[in-house]
Amino acid sequence: MILDSETKAVEQPDDHADELRLWLRLLTCTNLIEGEVRGRLRERFDVTLPRFDLMAQLDKAPDGMTLSDVSKRMMVSNGNVTGLVERLVVSGHLDRRTSETDRRVQVIRLTRSGRAEFRKMAAEHQTWISDMFGDLSPKDVKELMRLLGKTKGSVQKSARRRAGEAR
Repeated sequence: MILDSETKAVEQPDDHADELRLWLRLLTCTNLIEGEVRGRLRERFDVTLPRFDLMAQLDKAPDGMTLSDVSKRMMVSNGNVTGLVERLVVSGHLDRRTSETDRRVQVIRLTRSGRAEFRKMAAEHQTWISDMFGDLSPKDVKELMRLLGKTKGSVQKSARRRAGEAR
């Protein structure tokens, strides 16, 4: 049996501080959820998670977005987005055109069929996520959101401190 890092930390708690075990728990949960979503997208729609994520960004922008804006929102390089865009243009999910204000800039948007297909995927995705978190009460979800918000703020504060030290 292959053990994840969290399990190893629980089996040897004296070797790991509480914060490290918390980080491993968060990482384990993220990996489990992401793996399940990836598998379901592949099985049900023959689509990758990055393609789904790109389409999700574009669904929020009916007039389209620049490749640069999409890469910033997805937190990936322009090169990663370019490959995804190429495949989705070929499959008919995306339309690509040159910006009217800057000929060097490409604007992409979902086609009508791309938007319809994405919305079917998004509806099922919502069902999957609801199912995965189904054992949590609304109170649990609210408390977890509060604690994760606090965690996010703590990490951001730590990053700002580190950035200040680097100067």
